[in-house]
Amino acid sequence: MDYTQIAKEVLITEAKELERSSALLGNEMGKIVQLIAKIKGKLIITGVGKSGLVGSKMAATFASTGTSSFFLHPTEAMHGDFGMIGKEDAVLAISYSGESEELIRILPHIKRFDIPLIGMAKDKNSTLGRYSDEFISIMIEKEACPLNTAPTSSTTLTMALGDALAVCLMKHQDFQKEDFASFHPGGSLGKQLFVKIKDIMRDKNLPIVSATTPLKDAIVVMSEGRLGNVLIADSEGKLEGVLSDGDLRRALMLEDFSLQNPIMTYATKNPQSIQDENILASDAIKIVEEKKLQHLVVTDENRVIRGVLHIHDLVEAGIK
Repeated sequence: MDYTQIAKEVLITEAKELERSSALLGNEMGKIVQLIAKIKGKLIITGVGKSGLVGSKMAATFASTGTSSFFLHPTEAMHGDFGMIGKEDAVLAISYSGESEELIRILPHIKRFDIPLIGMAKDKNSTLGRYSDEFISIMIEKEACPLNTAPTSSTTLTMALGDALAVCLMKHQDFQKEDFASFHPGGSLGKQLFVKIKDIMRDKNLPIVSATTPLKDAIVVMSEGRLGNVLIADSEGKLEGVLSDGDLRRALMLEDFSLQNPIMTYATKNPQSIQDENILASDAIKIVEEKKLQHLVVTDENRVIRGVLHIHDLVEAGIK
């Protein structure tokens, strides 16, 4: 049996249904976008079975793209959770047949409170279709299932139309990358837009010595600091230099090398630093990569040391 060919046929079947639905779309999306945009409450998604699973995904997509939304199971609604639907909300109900018993039972209650109802079903003349103020057809010609019974093409189409509606609402709201990140502060985009240097830099027990410290003592401080370098500061804490592992290895090759010499003899003077701990970490990593640095010293405007940003900290924080 050629399973690769079977998989291709499934994809082709579902793609054809998406394309066919695209050609049949009228002005319903515009009306629904306007309806949802006007509500002061939430967009409640409801459905049972596979439609309910698709509805849960749709609610998550709406919620993360600027449209306040959550999923409500019809059965739970009939047993107390109907109170979660407010008069300023709208409901998007999904049922391919338009006749799902659990769903149909809550429709009169939705209409009784004059809550806008958006229906998604295969037939506008179904019970769900007749109750709906606005309607999106999810009719298909063929399921990808070889028995033409298991929800496959129909659920794919429903989910795709939900995505289409979410994108339309994003456009209507002028939803930007910064808005998306605010809903996903823990995601990679959120980190790029919100995590600052001060959030991840090391600012405790920094390996700092004076310019006159003997190299021998400075190496001990370097080892204890676990940064691969030691910072050099004056009496006011202002950055004067940095001694790195590389500086130390190069010093060992010098004929007059001595562990008793002051650290400044072998240190890098005026090292690369950044003078604003509120700069985004995503901007800092560009400097680190461009200058091929292992670390970046963070100071204030007077060059007083505030912390050290190590490339490993950026990587561990997921900053790219």
